[in-house]
Amino acid sequence: ALPAGTGDAGWLRAFHAVVPEVIEDFRPQVMVTQHGADTHFEDPLAHLAVSLDAQRAVQVACHDLAHEYADGRWVALGGGGYAVVEVVPRSWTHLVAIAAGRPIEPEAMIPEEWRQTVFARTRQPAPARMTDGRWPVVWADWEAGYDPADRLDQAVLATRRAVFPLRGLLP
Repeated sequence: ALPAGTGDAGWLRAFHAVVPEVIEDFRPQVMVTQHGADTHFEDPLAHLAVSLDAQRAVQVACHDLAHEYADGRWVALGGGGYAVVEVVPRSWTHLVAIAAGRPIEPEAMIPEEWRQTVFARTRQPAPARMTDGRWPVVWADWEAGYDPADRLDQAVLATRRAVFPLRGLLP
């Protein structure tokens, strides 16, 4: 569980502080990941502030982990997300493209014909690009140290302390 308002840098810091070590230790035969779009800052329920660009960065990281530890066997699922015009189509398009080995550059333009179809059906303007304008995303690596007074770092440490001993890993 991450603090409300966690954005790109914190979300990626938390992901990279936990997931790769667990995957490396577990060495799955297949990775099954769920990529809900509800972490996005446009989503009204999750209270997170993650961009499409950070979501894409995690998708790429999962792809790389699947190839490193599961011989590329990866079942990537969508799910979640209420911003059905602004976010969900772009997030899942990135996911499918990454899984297919044909990633779409974040700066890519969205075809005008699709944007017109979206407007005709929803009366909402569709985004023009496959990015929220935050690419490339950056975060502070957990191995560089943590701040015990920081709420995000407290949440990451609590997760590591809860999960890592179950795998025989040090918290």
